[in-house]
Amino acid sequence: MDNLQAGAPEGTEAPFRSGFVALVGRPNAGKSTLLNACLGTKVAITSNVAQTTRKRLRAVVNGPASQLVIVDTPGLHKPKDALGKELNRAALAELSDVDVVAHLVDASVEVGRGDEWVGRHVDGSDAKRVLVLTKCDLVPQDVAIARLEEARKLARYDEEVVLSAKEGFNVDAFVDVVSSLLPEGPRWFPEDMVTDASDEDLVAELVREKVLLNCRQEVPHSVGVTCDSIEWAENGHASIHATVMVERVSQRGIVVGHGGQMIKRIGSQARPEIEALLQAKVYLELEVEVRPEWRRDQNEIRRLGYDAGE
Repeated sequence: MDNLQAGAPEGTEAPFRSGFVALVGRPNAGKSTLLNACLGTKVAITSNVAQTTRKRLRAVVNGPASQLVIVDTPGLHKPKDALGKELNRAALAELSDVDVVAHLVDASVEVGRGDEWVGRHVDGSDAKRVLVLTKCDLVPQDVAIARLEEARKLARYDEEVVLSAKEGFNVDAFVDVVSSLLPEGPRWFPEDMVTDASDEDLVAELVREKVLLNCRQEVPHSVGVTCDSIEWAENGHASIHATVMVERVSQRGIVVGHGGQMIKRIGSQARPEIEALLQAKVYLELEVEVRPEWRRDQNEIRRLGYDAGE
């Protein structure tokens, strides 16, 4: 849990380290929360609904002697449809494409078969491996220690960190540990770059987050969102049209709400965060469409950008 990076000999400069680190783990292990905490700003949406993260998101964390490109991946789970299979494929693909794999294990629940399954894949990666016990603020210290002992058995790890991303505890230690494991290299991205996601992708995700928060019991896995357009006016304001996609007519009724109240609430909650993202006043128009069985349609999955790619 300590930063084991050796200091440079006196009179010499420490080598600059850069590379890619994938956050992997079961759904709701805290991957997106940790990514946001490392950045100090919100780019990844969060909720307690499984499959909240559907698209790979890369975020750049710059330090004086390092640049981490953190890859947030969908939670690994037993898939029930084509979308689930595609999300698993996207997450597992990152294990062979990064310098460091951070395996997140939730301290607030018992280590289980899902963690073991993820651990086997982590163990098979050629990357450096870091065990990250998350949500340590939710359990007593003796429970966290017991969970850490169990988690150590999941794979062969080069390092370990116990943290609470929500409370900001040991987030800097995580960045330091991962940085120490990166190879020497250049800055791959400009220092002012935060993420490689487009504004359209980030807007769509912010809208989907608010749908999940407001309709979590009824429609979470059936919702997809596209940002269809962002049009800029001469006064610097932005007009945005986004489509919320569900699978059944009954779900559309839930998302729209009586007299349109639910979709208005979703829009009013999303708008301030979108304005903060775009640094502009925003007019947000949301439309709700029914597309039956879209999660089983490979073309729809690809159109929404939820496929793993080649």
